[in-house]
Amino acid sequence: MVSTEYERRIAARFATFDQDGNGFIDREDFNSAAKALLAEFGTAARSDKGQALYIGAEAFWQGMAGIADRDGDQRVSREEFVGGAVKRLRDNPERFAEIGRPFLHAALDVADPDGDGSATIADTVRVLKALGVPDDVAAMAADALDTDSDGKVGEAEIVSAFARYFTVPE
Repeated sequence: MVSTEYERRIAARFATFDQDGNGFIDREDFNSAAKALLAEFGTAARSDKGQALYIGAEAFWQGMAGIADRDGDQRVSREEFVGGAVKRLRDNPERFAEIGRPFLHAALDVADPDGDGSATIADTVRVLKALGVPDDVAAMAADALDTDSDGKVGEAEIVSAFARYFTVPE
């Protein structure tokens, strides 16, 4: 059984995805996230990086809808997110990481100034803020993502942290 406290924490994380605040997660929320990231980094939507980000956003949406949209209305309510997705993902956090990986990979590519496969802490903060994370939380989160203390955040660090954030109750 999922604890009430756990459900409350996961429900609060729902807002991360609900970019427009309408109470549902839908395809447009993922497109809005991609658009915000591209604007933050001055990347054209029609560029290779821009297209990869939109393709990653669509893949992420399809994965989310596939596990959480129980009524098939092409949107995920808070109840579906908490009751459906979380129960499935708690047992298999790697699945959630894999659903998000194409988007996370493309977002990292947009934020990677030198093409080495990682983003600086400062650029990671910019990504988080563009996605609606408050300034102080974004700075703390970016520092925490740098698990090897090299001043950069790579894909493995991001994907692992992403899965933990949405599936681990602590």
